[in-house]
Amino acid sequence: MGEPMQMTNGHSAGDWWDLTKPVGEVDPEITAIIRKEKDRQRRELEMIASENFASAACLQAMGSCLNNKYSEGYPGQRYYGGTKFVDEIEVLCQKRALSVYGLDPEKWGVNVQPYSGSPANFAVFTAIVEPHGRIMGLDLPDGGHLTHGFMTDKKKISATSVFFESMPYKVDPKTGLIDYERLRENAKIFHPRMIIAGISCYSRNLDYAKFREIADENNAYLLADMAHISGLVAAGAVPSPFEHCDIVTTTTHKTLRGVRAGMIFFRKGVRSVGKDGKPIMYNLESPINQAVFPGLQGGPHNHAIAGVAVALKQAAMPEFKTYIQQVIKNCQAMCKMMMDKGYHVVTDGSDNHLLLIDLRSKGINGSKTEKILEEVSIACNKNTCPGDKSALNPSGLRFGTPALTSRGFVEKDFEKVTDFIDRAILLAVEIQTVSGKMLKDFKAKMVEEPFSSKIAALRAEVEAFAIAFPIPGLEDM
Repeated sequence: MGEPMQMTNGHSAGDWWDLTKPVGEVDPEITAIIRKEKDRQRRELEMIASENFASAACLQAMGSCLNNKYSEGYPGQRYYGGTKFVDEIEVLCQKRALSVYGLDPEKWGVNVQPYSGSPANFAVFTAIVEPHGRIMGLDLPDGGHLTHGFMTDKKKISATSVFFESMPYKVDPKTGLIDYERLRENAKIFHPRMIIAGISCYSRNLDYAKFREIADENNAYLLADMAHISGLVAAGAVPSPFEHCDIVTTTTHKTLRGVRAGMIFFRKGVRSVGKDGKPIMYNLESPINQAVFPGLQGGPHNHAIAGVAVALKQAAMPEFKTYIQQVIKNCQAMCKMMMDKGYHVVTDGSDNHLLLIDLRSKGINGSKTEKILEEVSIACNKNTCPGDKSALNPSGLRFGTPALTSRGFVEKDFEKVTDFIDRAILLAVEIQTVSGKMLKDFKAKMVEEPFSSKIAALRAEVEAFAIAFPIPGLEDM
């Protein structure tokens, strides 16, 4: 270590003073755990649809001195001094957000302060729907998100369902596709203040024009939650929600491949024309901004906003469009390969980055197969399929291709990936024939021979394959 560092004021910097030491020196325990996680990400196949690998540039912005600055308020209107540079960063982030989605700043604004997608959605509801106002979103078991108002017949699960009145719309259980006509009929009965066009596990493009028709019939606002597909929209690979929607929310870390944060886009200008011929203006900007701060959040995370700005700059590059095209190619190739192996892919394919496998025809559920896949170093998540009765005992598995595509995987590599997945699922079926239906008995059998050896052998194959691909991020951690 050498002599203590001499400070310019003559003081000698002891351990309590020297704040320049790296984490590996200050906290070996945390460093060891971070390195284990980095090694896990390198050795495993990350196939959770909502995950990706942020670039080194994004991570460097996140780990910068911007973390130190408090800046409640908005650019030019802060409650703290010393904010001129974080103002520059937030304004630049806003400009890039509008630019990457091709939006006219006279017609659209954006708030880049939400800490994540769920707070962004709740801020919109708080601002526009108001307490006990009515919301319609895709039901969670049918591919929607918790924040779109999920509740059961016994409990209000999401805070959205606690503070607002929610009624879900559904998919056709036979096709897995959204039943727009049933949505239209129910909206006429429910009279929602807001309709949400958004997904968490739905592999087809949304018909925003049809959503707009239904919203207009009920004088409702149309919100698109594009958290999962924001990168695909930026690359022009799927239909844009901005043409038809009043408000668009998103996270920034999924297909956009940035840091963990959220954004809210809102229309400005004329909303409609009244019976008297006078324009009715949008009033979204001020209520939404006030709902974010001071309504629901304190000071913005300036380091995250900088990381988002970096991700948006990267998303505007030609290389990003190539990346997104490969994400979709990989997903569609995986759909075909799984169907060729006899699996039921919900909606018979995908238009985006994710696919949902219905395992009912295999006689096993998502919980057991997820557990086996994790044991062989493939990360995905169990998920409900159309017609499921319980989110705790789902029939399916959700897979996504963004993270592996960020590691350089192309279609031929997914041939190996789907082979690993198929072998793991068949192994799960084999174990279940001995263990029976109970998950606890299934887990107990997994650690017994001959199954423990079969799992170990498949895990070794998966990891040997995975480590041949580079992992994005910072090399020193």
